[in-house]
Amino acid sequence: MSPAHSHALKVIERAKARGVMIATAESCTGGLIAGELTGIAGSSAVVDRGFVTYSNDAKMEMLGVSADTIETHGAVSAQTAHAMAEGALARSRADLTVSVTGIAGPGGGSADKPVGLVWFGCAQTGTPTLTLSRRYGDVGRDRVRALTVEEALKLLLNRLS
Repeated sequence: MSPAHSHALKVIERAKARGVMIATAESCTGGLIAGELTGIAGSSAVVDRGFVTYSNDAKMEMLGVSADTIETHGAVSAQTAHAMAEGALARSRADLTVSVTGIAGPGGGSADKPVGLVWFGCAQTGTPTLTLSRRYGDVGRDRVRALTVEEALKLLLNRLS
């Protein structure tokens, strides 16, 4: 069993035990987090929806991220991850959301925002929204995405503990 599958199973079990609905807001993972969660039998009891917002327009239209946030801080930033998580919470029936936005590579990085940089957001009803980043390095697109899925599921697990 992969680490992501193991984490997803625990997320679903804990969410069911607590009566918590979950939504995802994904950019660089393109729906992989929602896919991992919905790969668990019975997940429909706790997974409300997943937003795949790969483009800036999708982030603005589907999640309500402001153009000013993206223009000022960039699509890959704490501010955008925060807005994505809160937008998913506001636009779903979920009590708990996770968001990811990053640079999976192989191109697209810069000195300030290198390949492998991912920002995460985690929003929950009645709790301050958390943001954090990980720098995985230029380990390959598939590996950055896999590590991002694992970290996002760990964030959900921590919030469900």
